[in-house]
Amino acid sequence: MAMVGAMLTVSACGNAGPPEVGARGLYCVDDSQGCISERGAALNQMLADQKRTWVRQPAPTASYASGVRLFAFKQRKRDLSCDELAIGRKEADAGPQILRGPDGKGLTISQVSRGVMLSQEVSRELNTEMKKRCKV
Repeated sequence: MAMVGAMLTVSACGNAGPPEVGARGLYCVDDSQGCISERGAALNQMLADQKRTWVRQPAPTASYASGVRLFAFKQRKRDLSCDELAIGRKEADAGPQILRGPDGKGLTISQVSRGVMLSQEVSRELNTEMKKRCKV
């Protein structure tokens, strides 16, 4: 859980509008106490969503910087269907390129680095879970 708290404090600049589930927490990516609380609330909202509607929603660039969606995939990996695991792995695999691309220009080098490391970690974990339960 300490890593979750640490990664939820990643800061960045995001300009996109809020998604349906997780609303402002995905986009509020500075290190203010308010944003940290919003990211935690967004993660809790995603984890409480029994239908996991957030899985199929598009991932904005800011969500890679905040880490909220990736932490949700990480924490719910045992509950996800094989299709949902594949969606999560695809999203995590896209993280490094998105963070290093034009959409990530407002991020610091350390924010990109932390986001890339989290994306790679989540991709590995989801891949391992898929190998255990799914036809890969």
